[in-house]
Amino acid sequence: MGKEERTTGVERGEIGAVPEPLDWTVSPWRFSPAQRPPLRIGLLLDDTKLSRFEAHIIEDIQASNFARNELLVLRKGAVESASASNNSRPGSLRKRIFDSELRKHALYDLYLQFDKDKIGADHPLSEIDGSHLLAGIERIEVEPIGEKSTEHLCEEDLKKIRAKNLDVLIRFGFNSLDGNILRAARYGVWSFHHGDNEYYRGGPPHFWELVEGSGLSGALLQVQTEDRDAELVLCKSLYSTQSTLSVSANRYAPYLGSANFIIRKLNELHQFGWEHLQKNAVPPAPYKGKRKLYRTPTNGEMASWLGPALIRKAFGRSLGRGGKVQHWQIGIRVNHAPLFESDDLSGFRWIDAPKGHFWADPFGFEHEGRNYVFFEDYSYQWKRGSIVCAELTNGELGSPVSCLDTPGLHYSYPFVFRAGSEIFMVPESYDSNTVDLFRCQEFPDKWTLERTMFRGKFVDTTIWQQNNLWWLMTTWAEPHPRTGSLMLFFAESPRGPWRFHPANPVSSDARFNRGAGCIVQVGDRYIRPSQSSSPIYGYSFALHEITTLNTTEYSERLLLIVRPEFWKGFCAVHTYNRVGNCELIDGTRWTPRKQIMP
Repeated sequence: MGKEERTTGVERGEIGAVPEPLDWTVSPWRFSPAQRPPLRIGLLLDDTKLSRFEAHIIEDIQASNFARNELLVLRKGAVESASASNNSRPGSLRKRIFDSELRKHALYDLYLQFDKDKIGADHPLSEIDGSHLLAGIERIEVEPIGEKSTEHLCEEDLKKIRAKNLDVLIRFGFNSLDGNILRAARYGVWSFHHGDNEYYRGGPPHFWELVEGSGLSGALLQVQTEDRDAELVLCKSLYSTQSTLSVSANRYAPYLGSANFIIRKLNELHQFGWEHLQKNAVPPAPYKGKRKLYRTPTNGEMASWLGPALIRKAFGRSLGRGGKVQHWQIGIRVNHAPLFESDDLSGFRWIDAPKGHFWADPFGFEHEGRNYVFFEDYSYQWKRGSIVCAELTNGELGSPVSCLDTPGLHYSYPFVFRAGSEIFMVPESYDSNTVDLFRCQEFPDKWTLERTMFRGKFVDTTIWQQNNLWWLMTTWAEPHPRTGSLMLFFAESPRGPWRFHPANPVSSDARFNRGAGCIVQVGDRYIRPSQSSSPIYGYSFALHEITTLNTTEYSERLLLIVRPEFWKGFCAVHTYNRVGNCELIDGTRWTPRKQIMP
């Protein structure tokens, strides 16, 4: 079937009085419906030079309808001392030569100088002048007292801070704090820790994950206490550690993704109160790090890591992958106990696409007593995917027919579902900046655009009916897919309007925060498939049982993780679906390009 014929299957339907789509290109946590006085916020900063990460947080607070930046606490003389330091390079060089403590970290300092190239203008740690953003906020200058990494403030400064009657102090600058400053605001001093606190205490942020080959790099927001083992962790996310030698590249997602932590938790505080934050805090976990406290690497530690790593990188680059690409295939098995009842992975038969294509994201659908599979058909030549459908008979796929194929758009994850007598599809089309609902006009290949449900970057949208409501899960990929958070919505109709669930995000763990298929109903049980982005995109899929679902709460428990190593040569498996007595998965392996091109 020619391309012109394929595109005629998509036409724009009449939207009529359906509500406008939700716009998620800005933070959804800037608005609180609670009729309470705005929260009073104080900012602890070393000076008015900000990272984009800090500026984003301050902008969110200023743009919200429920919080106000009331006080700026600046370190006394910090701006002048920074300027003097920048204008005294010979003095700085002498200090590094004659100071033994600085000398032993010289290789790390040199590494950071080379790594600065990775911090572009859009990096969350790139610096901007924050004077305009902080203008109009009352400020005081303080001189912290303390040695090394811990500081406190004198009583005179504390009186000035207490006089502002603050709800929260946010620590961007200063060292770790102790003493009465921790109780100067009603709900304490909030601070970030960039690193998974179960494995990485200390720093530098997201560096030791590269050295130790950890698959995850974490970030958390905590309420600081004098007992570092008893801090209240308000929220935590885990991001996939990048395959890189650049700590700046690895920091990109954790800093970018965690920039919404504070506005989220301030929103919850304003709507639901402090007890809600305490109840939903991250449970304490025993520390499992390889070191009691991570510190800036010494010259010896840098040499033992960076030398072999550079050699491996150079050697790997010289070998390359021999022109190999990740080539996806569909796996089908028939008449087996389903994976959520058994961990037996045998019996899957892999089906390859015609040359020049790969097939992925299989979704089963029963129609008029016959089984069908909708899936992504990716063209290597055109570098984009379309949605096709094939009948499934005794585990065999028939000839695919085109369903959605629009020039300039990449379609995948063809989530198809039935609502009464109507059939709908919500495909993923990340580049379109929308989540679109298509209605079937003629099964299986004629679809019309019913409406746009969301505006913004989303992936892997899944819809199901439970407890007399429609539920929608989708991964919000603003501003980048590596920072994805799994969001939950509910509505009375699959057309919406969709209401934001107060438990959002229901997952911000890179191993589980993307959908991997339809919600499977087994009696009164509901099973959610998820896919992992660690250590690589789509590495594995997991099955979770939804244990609590209502308009205020959500919880699930992990049942099973399926990894690709079971199948020889495969490096990822990331979809799970069922139709009739058939189970559908997909998998990829590195394949020479010459084997897949026509």
